[in-house]
Amino acid sequence: MTVTRAVLFDFSGTLFRLEEDDSWFDGIQVDEQAVDGHVQAELMRRLTAPTGASVDMDERAQRAWSNRDLEPHLHREAYLHVLRESGVADHHAERLYDKVVDPASWTPYPDTAAVLTGLHRQGVRTAVVSNIAFDIRPAFVRLGVAADVDEFVLSYEVGAVKPTAEIFHTALTRLGVDAADALMVGDSEEADGGALAVGCRFALVDPVPTAQRPTGLIAAIEGVGLAV
Repeated sequence: MTVTRAVLFDFSGTLFRLEEDDSWFDGIQVDEQAVDGHVQAELMRRLTAPTGASVDMDERAQRAWSNRDLEPHLHREAYLHVLRESGVADHHAERLYDKVVDPASWTPYPDTAAVLTGLHRQGVRTAVVSNIAFDIRPAFVRLGVAADVDEFVLSYEVGAVKPTAEIFHTALTRLGVDAADALMVGDSEEADGGALAVGCRFALVDPVPTAQRPTGLIAAIEGVGLAV
């Protein structure tokens, strides 16, 4: 039986989720109409979907979108374009974008702390492997689990994005484990599932609101014989 020596975790939709406060949308209009619940949900989907483009893009915008997780300035350009094309005025788009890149805006799943702390206590190595263009470490500091994560492998810092093999190899090398001894946990079969190609196992979690998924991470690690 294979012993799982390390677990790689995606960030958005896996360990944390961007869950808006209604106050974020105070005074904001879309196509000159007040934002209702449906429009609010659609804007959040466009700001957090791990793959695919949700608005029309010219060549410049497409270039920024394709490279958004490698360069912070391109990330900003890409998401401001998404918001503007969604009918949000410039100054409101910038306000919403600032929420996206603020680690304090991100809500942890109910079992995030327990899983990271439990794995660390057992000597199981962990890494957060994320396609992202801003520093998410403060979110883990706020939760009190920064010391329980062995490595942060962030696309804009390492110059590689999921699902390419390079970012997974970087994580495995830093952790000092073979791919066969590692599990990748994430919410995207396309991006996070790229770990399968390098020899890791993969567990898919549902990026539903945090209150609706209290034990998804626990179930994922239990699937390879680990426990909190």
